[in-house]
Amino acid sequence: MTAYLLFNHLLNFMAPAALLALLLVLLSRLFFGFFRSKRPLAQTWWAQVAIIFMANMGLLVTGLLVFGHDGKMLSYAALVAGAALCQWTLLGGWKA
Repeated sequence: MTAYLLFNHLLNFMAPAALLALLLVLLSRLFFGFFRSKRPLAQTWWAQVAIIFMANMGLLVTGLLVFGHDGKMLSYAALVAGAALCQWTLLGGWKA
């Protein structure tokens, strides 16, 4: 495997985690204004994206180690649930 192919595989492995983190934070910012909460957001948007991305990568690597290859639907389900739980924690959802 050449360096280019390895880099391509790593980017494709990280793409779902990055896209989900970015979309989750941006959409939560969009819908946050509709709820008119007095509580400010926990961090800046890019810090939230970075934290959720790291949590997502941990879940994807765990799925890779458990199942032996990536792309299992259970790994992606854990990715979505973990990202939502992480965002809920960052926004202080338990205080509502």
